[in-house]
Amino acid sequence: MDLFTFQQDSVMDSRLLADRMRPVNLDEYIGQEHIIGPGKLLRRAIEADQVSSILLYGPPGSGKTTLAHIISHHTKAAFVRLNAVEATVKDVREVIEQAQSSKTLYGSKTILFLDEVHRFNSSRQDALLPAVEKGTIIFIGATTENPFHYVNGALMSRSTLFQLNSLTKEHSLIALKRALVDAEKGIGFMKLNVDEDALEHIAAMANGDIRRGLNALELAVLTTTPEDDGIIHVTIEVAEESIRRPIVKADESTQYDVISAFHKSIRGSSDAAIFWFLYGVEKLGMDPMVFIRRLIAACSEDIGLANPQAMVQAVSALDAFRNNGWAEGKLNISQAILFAVESPKSNAVVLAISKAMNAIEDIRSAEVPLHLRDTHYKGAVKLGHAGYKYPHDFPNHYVKQDYLPKEISRRVFYQATEQGNESKIKLNQERRRDQ
Repeated sequence: MDLFTFQQDSVMDSRLLADRMRPVNLDEYIGQEHIIGPGKLLRRAIEADQVSSILLYGPPGSGKTTLAHIISHHTKAAFVRLNAVEATVKDVREVIEQAQSSKTLYGSKTILFLDEVHRFNSSRQDALLPAVEKGTIIFIGATTENPFHYVNGALMSRSTLFQLNSLTKEHSLIALKRALVDAEKGIGFMKLNVDEDALEHIAAMANGDIRRGLNALELAVLTTTPEDDGIIHVTIEVAEESIRRPIVKADESTQYDVISAFHKSIRGSSDAAIFWFLYGVEKLGMDPMVFIRRLIAACSEDIGLANPQAMVQAVSALDAFRNNGWAEGKLNISQAILFAVESPKSNAVVLAISKAMNAIEDIRSAEVPLHLRDTHYKGAVKLGHAGYKYPHDFPNHYVKQDYLPKEISRRVFYQATEQGNESKIKLNQERRRDQ
């Protein structure tokens, strides 16, 4: 009898270790104490078999499917699982029809667990709405994507959203150690010697994904030849071969979040701005142009005339990247980012735009004052297009006159701050007002 035969004969079934070790009750569940801890709403609902329609949102391996699995063990309702990758509208309607029959004939409830609900397009999600509204089914959706981007608003409003956090290395260690001592569902029946640093490495590389960690532990055990005494010794070297550094998934929601973090960091942290820029490009494979475009926008939105050179740096970085490529271009982009972050800040440009747009809405249509109208044709003076004062003919190259439509002639849109270069502009504005 070889090692593999022995192991297959010794466990309950041939399922992967991660499947065998999947928790079946709340006491076995690892992590997410903020929603499933003692006394928490979702825990009380599960224990009382009173779960209503919910959405479980969290990263891969955070326990969404496991939580649904636990609910299936705690409820007297019929529990149906569909995967949105494979399921069709026809599949959903069949579940709803069966649920309606069960409710009418026996008064029993049906829970529909739809995994990867974000893979259901809008029309397929719409097929669920009537049944959820009438209580024909209790809907449980699981998604790794931001539900506000991928789940219909109507379905969102009829479901309670629970956000699951990424699990930690410590959570993975708990699961791995459980598997090592569990002789019924785990690998505790085997003669094992797993070095502590090997276990630590697997837990760290699992990156919060317990399934990934358990799969790596199982692979390490199954591929290691027993020593003369029959003990399987899992060393750090074996562990390193069994699990590699995880590839970060750059889904659309993640990219939005990284860009958001990058822009917000431009307003306050050079270190964070550089980190999110390089993380997005080097780790997630995002296009550097996305960051350059956002940087250029930030130079007006958050810096403006407080340091107009920030825009020059950003556009120059754009040109450098186009000419030199990523290897050298990231130096230029990073320089422009740091220049922007360390520049004095002003949002006066944004405020000026907002005030001007409000004025446009207020007056609907605007007549150009006569003295500002075009005079490059015969007869302009006869039409009254005269009276414009040429500022360069006056002291300090400025003269007071109306430039806005009459209805809003006294409105002020751009108000310079005391930040950086704008402090000089503010003094100039005050001097003009006093003339």
